[in-house]
Amino acid sequence: MPVGMSTPGPRKHETADHRGWANHHETPCISRVATVNALSLCSQVSTSTTLWQQAISFAAWKHRHQMRKDGRTPYIAHPFRVAMTVREVFGCDDPVAICGALLHDTIEDTLTDYEDIAENFGTQIADVVAAVTKNMALPELQRETDYDTRLASADWRARLVKLGDVFDNFSDLSSVSIAERERMSDVPDKCRHAIELAKDDADHHEPARRAVAAVTALLEHR
Repeated sequence: MPVGMSTPGPRKHETADHRGWANHHETPCISRVATVNALSLCSQVSTSTTLWQQAISFAAWKHRHQMRKDGRTPYIAHPFRVAMTVREVFGCDDPVAICGALLHDTIEDTLTDYEDIAENFGTQIADVVAAVTKNMALPELQRETDYDTRLASADWRARLVKLGDVFDNFSDLSSVSIAERERMSDVPDKCRHAIELAKDDADHHEPARRAVAAVTALLEHR
C-alpha cells in the first residue's frame, strides 16, 4: 500500500460500509472477478464488462452521501462523467482506465483505502486510483509535491484519468455560482499542469494525445 494512502477513520466503520455495499448489489463476488482480471485483463471482454459494472456500484455506494459544489448534483455524477470523458472524448476503452476513472475519488474522499480497491479490483486499478489521490496527512506544499511526483511516475493511464478529472472540473465552471467560480480559479492552471505531465504520453498513446488536445481546446475556448 502506498505511504499515506489510508483514509482517516476507524476500520470498523469501513467494515460496516463494505457490508452495506455488498448487500446493495446482487452481482457475483467481485474478488473472483478481480482474480481473473489480474490474470488476463485485456483479453477477457466479459470480465472487463463485469468489472466496470462493479466499479460503478462500488463508487455509487461510497459517494452516496456526497454532493457536488453546486449543492444539487450528487457527487457520483463527477466520477461517472470522468469515466465517460475517458471513453467518449479521449477514445480509451481500457478497463483499467475506465475503472480508475470511476473510482478515482474513493480513497481521497471516502472511507476507502488502497487495500479495498486492490482486493476488489486488482492492483493495477488500485495503483491508478492511488496515483491520483492526494495524501491529506501532509502539509499542503509537501502534499502537492508528493502528488506530482507519484503521478509523474505512475502508469500513463493515471495521467489520462487526471486529464479526465480536470476536463470535467473545467466544464463545471459554467454551472457554479460566481463565488464558487472564484474559489475554483485555479482549475485552468490545474488543466495546464495535467497537460504538462501527460505530454510524453501523448507521443506514445493515442488516447493521451486526444486527451491533451481536448483539454487544450477547452482552455483555448474558455
